[in-house]
Amino acid sequence: MANVTKEMTIGEILSIDANGIAPLLLEAGMHCLGCPSAQMETLEEAGALHGNDVDALVDKINAYLASAS
Repeated sequence: MANVTKEMTIGEILSIDANGIAPLLLEAGMHCLGCPSAQMETLEEAGALHGNDVDALVDKINAYLASAS
């Protein structure tokens, strides 16, 4: 099972399971997932830009990944 960290880029995270993770990121207000610069941003950087609790988002993504495996 993959494990997401806040140091990973949005591109790396989406490469794990774009269909399942993209909706979680969109729900968190990260609507620029296809933007080239967003692909190179870390989850921590994107979360700070959008005012998210990044640790909670990491937990939510990892919980999804654990349930999907």
